[in-house]
Amino acid sequence: MKLKPKNVSIVFYVSDIARTETFYNQTLGLQLERQEGAEPFWLQAQIENGPDLIFFQMEGKRGDTPAIVFDLDEGGIDDVVAELARQGVNIVTPVSEAPGGWSADFLDPDGFGLGLWQAGELPRSLK
Repeated sequence: MKLKPKNVSIVFYVSDIARTETFYNQTLGLQLERQEGAEPFWLQAQIENGPDLIFFQMEGKRGDTPAIVFDLDEGGIDDVVAELARQGVNIVTPVSEAPGGWSADFLDPDGFGLGLWQAGELPRSLK
């Protein structure tokens, strides 16, 4: 199995989404787009030639974020997670519903959070 993401996102859990929006828009000059699908809204900044930055307002502790999330463009998230588990990877959150699709979280050997996301219209399994 080789992971072939079409995009990579860095996800942050923040305590105040409005404050985050102001900081990244006004202080840093990044264009953030409000996205629906979570309460409250979530934010996304698409960085040219770089990863997307995504912000969710939710409880988190130091070390939960930022997390790198690989966007699967062909589907098969269930297959990828099953293979990771077969190889002994620590699956933190099994495949579950996420805004616009499906996601799963796992840890690298040093305990850093990684994730997968795929659009809901793609098949969860390719087998």
